[in-house]
Amino acid sequence: MSKLGLQASLGKRILLGAIVALVLLIVGFLFATQGGWNHFLRSEPPLDRGEQNAQNASQERQSFSNDMASWRTDPGKPPMGVPVDRDGYFQPSLDREIPDGEFGEAVRRGREIFTNTGTNAADFVGNDLACTNCHLDAGRRPNAAPMWAAAVKYPAYRSKNEMINTMEDRVHGCFTYSMNAQDSPSGGPPPRGSQIYKDLESYFFWLAQGAPIDTHLPGAGYPELEKTELGTDKERGEAVFAANCAACHGDEGQGTKDLNGRTIFPPLWGERSFNWGAGMHRTSTAAGFIKANMPLGKPYSLTDQEAWDVAAYITSKDRPIDPRDVDKSQ
Repeated sequence: MSKLGLQASLGKRILLGAIVALVLLIVGFLFATQGGWNHFLRSEPPLDRGEQNAQNASQERQSFSNDMASWRTDPGKPPMGVPVDRDGYFQPSLDREIPDGEFGEAVRRGREIFTNTGTNAADFVGNDLACTNCHLDAGRRPNAAPMWAAAVKYPAYRSKNEMINTMEDRVHGCFTYSMNAQDSPSGGPPPRGSQIYKDLESYFFWLAQGAPIDTHLPGAGYPELEKTELGTDKERGEAVFAANCAACHGDEGQGTKDLNGRTIFPPLWGERSFNWGAGMHRTSTAAGFIKANMPLGKPYSLTDQEAWDVAAYITSKDRPIDPRDVDKSQ
C-alpha cells in the first residue's frame, strides 16, 4: 500500500475513534445526570409505575406538610388551594353554601344546636350557656376555638384521658362540663349515638370543607399567653373586670338577659355557668380567650397582664362542682 493510502486509512481510524469517544462521553454524561450510574452500582431494579407514584405522593405530602408549618407561623402564606379570608386564616363555608337534602338539613340543625343550645338541646343543658359563647361567631372565628379547626383534628390521642378521642367524645365532654349537664333535665349529656352529636358533627364537617385534615390550622384553639413577671392577681383582675367586663356580664358575673329571659351575655360564674371541669375554668385557657376576643368587639385591647389577672379573678369564683368529684364523694 502506498504511503498516501496509509495516511488516508490512519485518518479514517482517528476520526472514527473520536466519534466513538464523543458518543461514549455523551452517553456517560446522560447516564450520570439521571442517576443511572448510582442505580447501576446499587444493582436495584427500576421502580415500577405504582412504586414511583407512591414515592412522588410521599414527597408531595411532605412538601404540603412543610407549607402548612410555614402557614402556622405566617397566616399570610397559605398553601395553594386552601380557601382563606382577608387575614390569611381558613375561610369556613358560608351559610348560603349549605347544600339541599338530608345532609344540608343536618347541618342546619347542628348550627341551631350550636348557637341556641339551651333551646335545641334543652334536655342536656344545665346552665345559661351555648356552644357559641366559647366558640365565637357560631364556631367560625379564628383564635376563638373555631370548629373548622377542630373538625380536621379528630380522631386523636389525648394525654388528658390517655385514649383516642373522637369528635363525639369531645362534644360529650362539652355537654358534661361546659354545659353542666349534671343539672340538666336529663341529668347528663346526650347518650352516645344521639342525633345531637350527628347534627353537630355534620355542621363542623361542613364548616371545614376545603381544610386539610390532621393539621393544626392557624387560628385553632386560643392563643397561649406567656406568663408575666408579676404573675396573676385577683384584686387587679377585679378592677379589670369592673372596667371592661361588668357592663355585659353583670357586676356579679351573672350575665344579662333580654326581656324574654333569653341570655344575651353568659354568666361567668355561679350556678348557671360552666362547672369546675370545663376547659374555660383553666386560668391559662381563659386568659388566651380573653386576650384574643374580649371585650367583645375589641380583641387584643387588654394587655397580657390584664388578661391573666381578670382570668384569675373569674376562675377563682364559685361555680358548679366537677361531676367527677361528685362521683368520687359518693
